[in-house]
Amino acid sequence: MREETVHSDVSVIGGGLAGVCAAIAAARLGRTVALVHNRPVVGGNSSSEVRVWVCGATAHGVHRWARETGIMGELYLENQYRNPDGNPYYWDQVVLDAVRAEPNLRLFLNTDVRDVAAEHGKRIESVTGWTMGSEKLITFFSPVFVDCTGDGLIGHLAGADYRIGRESRAEHGEEWAPPEPDGQLLGSTILFYTKDAGHPVKYVPPSFAKNILDTPIPEHRLIRTGDNGCDYWWVEWGGELDTVHDNEHIRDELWSVIHGIWDHIKNSGRFDADTLTLEWVGAVPGKREYRRFLGDHVLTQTEVMTQKPFDDRIAFGGWSVDLHPVEGMYAEKPGARQRYSDGVYHIPFRSLYSRNVRNLLFAGRNISATHIAFGSTRVMATCATIGEAAGTGAALCAAQGVTPRELADRRLPLLQQTLLRQDASLMGVRNTDPDDLARAARVTASSTLTRLTVEPGPGTPTTPWPLDRDLGLILPVDPRLDCVELLVDAHAGTELNIELWDTLRGENAVPAHRLVSRTVPVPEGKDQWVSADLTWQPDEPRNAVVVVRADPHAYLHLVDQRRTGVLCLARKLAGEPGVDHDIPEEDGQPVADWVARGLRRRSFCFRAGPTRAYAPDKAVGGYQRPFGGPQMWHAGEPGEAWLRLDWDTPVEIGTVHLVLDDDVDEYLNNLHRHRTEFEVMPELVSDYRVEALTDGGNWTVVAQETGNRHRHRTHRFAPVRTGALRVVAEATNGAPEARIVALRAYA
Repeated sequence: MREETVHSDVSVIGGGLAGVCAAIAAARLGRTVALVHNRPVVGGNSSSEVRVWVCGATAHGVHRWARETGIMGELYLENQYRNPDGNPYYWDQVVLDAVRAEPNLRLFLNTDVRDVAAEHGKRIESVTGWTMGSEKLITFFSPVFVDCTGDGLIGHLAGADYRIGRESRAEHGEEWAPPEPDGQLLGSTILFYTKDAGHPVKYVPPSFAKNILDTPIPEHRLIRTGDNGCDYWWVEWGGELDTVHDNEHIRDELWSVIHGIWDHIKNSGRFDADTLTLEWVGAVPGKREYRRFLGDHVLTQTEVMTQKPFDDRIAFGGWSVDLHPVEGMYAEKPGARQRYSDGVYHIPFRSLYSRNVRNLLFAGRNISATHIAFGSTRVMATCATIGEAAGTGAALCAAQGVTPRELADRRLPLLQQTLLRQDASLMGVRNTDPDDLARAARVTASSTLTRLTVEPGPGTPTTPWPLDRDLGLILPVDPRLDCVELLVDAHAGTELNIELWDTLRGENAVPAHRLVSRTVPVPEGKDQWVSADLTWQPDEPRNAVVVVRADPHAYLHLVDQRRTGVLCLARKLAGEPGVDHDIPEEDGQPVADWVARGLRRRSFCFRAGPTRAYAPDKAVGGYQRPFGGPQMWHAGEPGEAWLRLDWDTPVEIGTVHLVLDDDVDEYLNNLHRHRTEFEVMPELVSDYRVEALTDGGNWTVVAQETGNRHRHRTHRFAPVRTGALRVVAEATNGAPEARIVALRAYA
């Protein structure tokens, strides 16, 4: 046995996605970091030990332009390239490689922290963990600690204030909260994998397998062959117990039901399962809920659903408020109750640090949120973005010698601008970085997309799309919209009702307020351009939705083309399946009523006139992701294109940051819940060079890249003094025109 000490600027305890992203973020800011994890692999519930698929703000594609960027975005893109089939072991490698790529980060696996030296309830001095297998007792010293354990053990041992269970309705005025507080939790889950062996395989159930015919499960849950493990997320139990202290009891109950389900599938004679075999059953319950710390702010259901625009926002979420019956798999009611906000919502930094332990931050499912709000923030991609924010905050606290509360009170712009510089998942905050030289430059381009239109080219086939329901077309309005033309077929003369709706918020993409309504006569005939006067000039750039009401006589034309910043919607009809086929959807949810399924990467044919939505200056000093429009420069012509910065007086530049379009509307997933056809996002620029203008008027290459498949690229080079800089996009990964989301320049 050995005893060791480790001194770091930041100690992160817990190596799930929240902890991984916190540690990487702090390390990239130059801090020394210890990442301590009690399992043999990083990734937490997403790892091959548990195999929960990573969900986030996209909510299985419900929300538009909502996929996470920053470190979580990097993991998504890398996994999509390496692991398009969703192998859980390959995902482990993606996450581990990201950790090991950071020279300032030391990883301690199999190290279970169970002792904390602290001025109880005030400040942590050190934490101590036992490394299994190596017989090491390691004590970690840091000025700042980040609890990413999920269960909140470190904060608990340090005396941090927390809650377990549900708050009363009176405490925060939450619609879904119970009348009185209680200890009910979301239960834990174990998943399983099956495969077809290609020959008959018998199954002899173990003695502990439960006869599920003696339970409510067959009557109230869907059991079938051919499903993957994701479809059995409802194998959940323990919400009425203590999910930590009763963990083994919960595991055994879940095992008994999984083997009982498999016995039912294999041996009841009701399923075609002769050649199926059980390939893998998890041994570690995937916990959903335990301690939730109390910070300077407690995020509530009301703030999630109303998308409160916190001044100290540091991340966003978008998963539904998703709560499960406390009886879990034995409940007679559906396995979940879900409700979506109208767009992504914001998470404040004040929910990421302890209100009483002054050097403790936290990230993941243990942040300062009510049980109801936690029903949304708990999903792993959201936890990861919170982790990046917490790690960034911890690094700044360590570097500047301040507490998290002092950082929030006195240096909030520094935190938010640092996150934006990292391309973190921050919505609706502009780049005001005083060190970014690009903000003082004039911005021009070789060409720019200046007309908002999708028209079928010669010989391009279109698909008639019946107006058997209301259809929608999301358009960026910048600076104004006048007339919209639609390509229409009518098998009888009719009048189309066409409306223009405001989305009201930059982060939203659903009709919220009707602005204009027009009735347009359409004669019988095919391939007719029908025009509607929908004049509107908002105070600032905004997404609008053109709504074409259902008409039994008319069709719009759909083409397999897409225009960045434009999205087609169809209003769901009564009785049609929802996002999850086995979860009833509540009425009055615009993002669930107006669906993009089957229409993404396709467009109704339209003409909407001139636009500034893709102007070169959108790539400088902007929002760095879609917000009231696409927020990027988009070349107007196929092939090589450039974006250029010019300064009135020469500047010295040694670092350039590029953010490239990776279509954050494309839903990605790490495992087998969903498969995306692209290994590399086609919109990403693949080959480019960065050039500086010399005194002689020649362009000198200072950085060059080929085969790029990443969104955020940082190029450091020997400083040059120049009056102009340009990025030349030579090729993309498939899109006809180049796009650049952000261009930054630093000394």
